[in-house]
Amino acid sequence: MTMLRDATGPAHEQVDAAFGAHDLSSTAAYRAFLLAHARALPAAERVMAALPFAATLPTRTPSLTADLAALDADMPAPLPFTPGGDAATLWGVLYVVEGSRLGGALLARQVPDGSPRGYLGAVHAPGQWRAIRAALDDAAAGRDADWTGRMVAGALATFALYADAAGA
Repeated sequence: MTMLRDATGPAHEQVDAAFGAHDLSSTAAYRAFLLAHARALPAAERVMAALPFAATLPTRTPSLTADLAALDADMPAPLPFTPGGDAATLWGVLYVVEGSRLGGALLARQVPDGSPRGYLGAVHAPGQWRAIRAALDDAAAGRDADWTGRMVAGALATFALYADAAGA
């Protein structure tokens, strides 16, 4: 887990900066923020679903769809996302998708009262992030540099997807 965080830190900071530019207290900016996420999340969740562990986690695309509908916006077409289907890559995708829930909980506080918060409020159940971190560590345990490199590549590809969505 520490290896992933260290290897992807600059990409994570870039995505945080891109999405941090949205003033979530404005309905129009909040809608734009959700639309940007909607260009990335469904594609990432679809790829991640090939990993059996992902089936134990609730998806957020339905919440994102509902929040956009409440703001009179349709789901946009997702960006293309084909990082690879091997387990190492999929664990990297899962790391980014599930890690984004942590930031969502903080961002939800900036959303005005009366605005939908289903997507940002879809936080992990108690102990779930700890279980995800343990699963990531277990998956990488004893693996060679090629395997962990593909895990990092999957995470970096997912951060790049979100960065592209933020700029679209």
